[in-house]
Amino acid sequence: MNTDGPDLHRGENTKLLLKEETHRILGCAFEVLNEVGHGFHEKIYENALVVAFKLAGIPCDQQKRFPVLFRGHVVGEFIPDLIAFSSVIVDTKVIDRITEIDRG
Repeated sequence: MNTDGPDLHRGENTKLLLKEETHRILGCAFEVLNEVGHGFHEKIYENALVVAFKLAGIPCDQQKRFPVLFRGHVVGEFIPDLIAFSSVIVDTKVIDRITEIDRG
């Protein structure tokens, strides 16, 4: 794991955006993983996060659609899994196993 980044627990002088919000989001993510367990598809974790966010009082939108424009023309659509606090994109991912690349 790459430990060269800022210390989120003691880094009062770090310039992280939305630090408190992301701390709450990560807390919910760990709760979901610990309670639901491993081995499910991403949608299960996404739906569980919606429940966890609601119980934690975290506002979120699920699967909100955004047009992607190029020179004034719609060329596609962006659909993030979740948007928490109207500003943090949360995209659930699952993997089969943790590899050395994942460890950093």
